[in-house]
Amino acid sequence: MNNWHKLGLAGLMLMLAGCATSTTQGPRTSSTPATAAPKRAPSQDVNFSAIVRRVEPVAEETCRRSGNVAQCDYRIVVDTRPGVPANAFQTVDKSGRPLLIVTQPLLAETRNADEVAFILGHEAAHHIRGHLTRTSNTAVLGAILAGTIVAAGGGDIASVEAAQDLGALAGSRAFSKNYELEADALGTVIAYQAGYDPVRGSAYFTRIPDPGNQFLGTHPPNAERQRVVRQVAAQLN
Repeated sequence: MNNWHKLGLAGLMLMLAGCATSTTQGPRTSSTPATAAPKRAPSQDVNFSAIVRRVEPVAEETCRRSGNVAQCDYRIVVDTRPGVPANAFQTVDKSGRPLLIVTQPLLAETRNADEVAFILGHEAAHHIRGHLTRTSNTAVLGAILAGTIVAAGGGDIASVEAAQDLGALAGSRAFSKNYELEADALGTVIAYQAGYDPVRGSAYFTRIPDPGNQFLGTHPPNAERQRVVRQVAAQLN
């Protein structure tokens, strides 16, 4: 695999490794500019800065207790660029510091503080569970395996690289649904410990398109996600 192709696969992995608890999924890169929280809340019940002040310390303490990742100093920001889709995702900056990015259109879609808190808890959970790294690893593994098979069959360089792309895509999505459910479960705990109602927060799933149970889909059915939240919340009460 040449260096240019490695960079292409790395970009693909970063795009697929994030999470969107949102209506629209757009590109996800660590270069998204961080901006201040909106001056006006999307609804009377939503004050983003106040929610962050409650959720962030809980997420960081949960992260430290897990011992799974080295950096637990979250930076939570709002992307207010014109034209960005409703989206929320987790990535890391150049130093490895975890970033939770929520776009302004997604905040406008939320109806209460519980929904915002659950979304933040969910994204924070992706970092705690190491989903970004695990997704990258399986993508690389898929690329290597697919490329090796095609090369062994006598494929030319173009065929091998095409197989690597498909293998990376399949590898990155192999456990994506499980990762989403893991993040839903831990995000439920984080939101609850921050003083919010995660079951009420998961009602956001009732207003976004249901991905169904697609083969190699990135997200599980919305009903399944709500079921996980209810099950975990019942154990917390």
